[in-house]
Amino acid sequence: MFEIEIKKYLEGHGFEAFKPKAVLFDMDGVLYNSMPYHAVSWHKSMKRFGLDMKPEEAYQYEGMRGVETIKLLARQQWNKEITDEEAANMYEEKSNEFRQCPKAEKMEGVEDLMRKIKADGLKIVVVTGSGQKSLLEKLESEFNGLIHRELLISSFDVKHGKPNPEPYLCGLKKAGIEPWEGIVVENAPLGVRAGVAANIFTVAVNTGPLPQKMLADEGANLIFKDMPSFRDSWDKLKENWVNS
Repeated sequence: MFEIEIKKYLEGHGFEAFKPKAVLFDMDGVLYNSMPYHAVSWHKSMKRFGLDMKPEEAYQYEGMRGVETIKLLARQQWNKEITDEEAANMYEEKSNEFRQCPKAEKMEGVEDLMRKIKADGLKIVVVTGSGQKSLLEKLESEFNGLIHRELLISSFDVKHGKPNPEPYLCGLKKAGIEPWEGIVVENAPLGVRAGVAANIFTVAVNTGPLPQKMLADEGANLIFKDMPSFRDSWDKLKENWVNS
């Protein structure tokens, strides 16, 4: 399966070889099992402003910058444009709500996967649409030796969040690599769309409640049911790209 998908990726983009030098990880729902808390926080906070965002909808908007999500909701439900400042104030309310939630645990299997990646000589980059400072600030310490601040892209680094490819293009630039030298790891449809739009081989790990078809429809090159499945398949994937 991996050999076929790698071949399709190369042919689809006109690339000569697939030679990964870095893996670009999303954060929420990939590094941390934080999405259930985000979903509830979005629902509660937006309700106070008169916007309806069901908890399950948070997974569909996941990856988009918070202010962009709020402006989209306002456009859809209020039929008007709100300013960046208004959206930022509303997002702060959501952030405050999230800070009241229990601590998000690391996603099962992700540290083991990262150690494999590091052992194979690849860089680890984090590319998140989050502006949640409480999460961003603890990445380096909680993933000690695996994640480094200089290889982190957040909502503060881009003008356009996912599904725009800009965050992943910034990730490529920071890592000093070309698209065929990267692997994106995502769990959300908009994140998958961004990785694919950046011409990077994109792996979807379905850690949320959305149907797998939503990830496939966005163009994911590979889909795993959970992070341990991807971790356990890493060596086989590497074997196939080495021989591609």
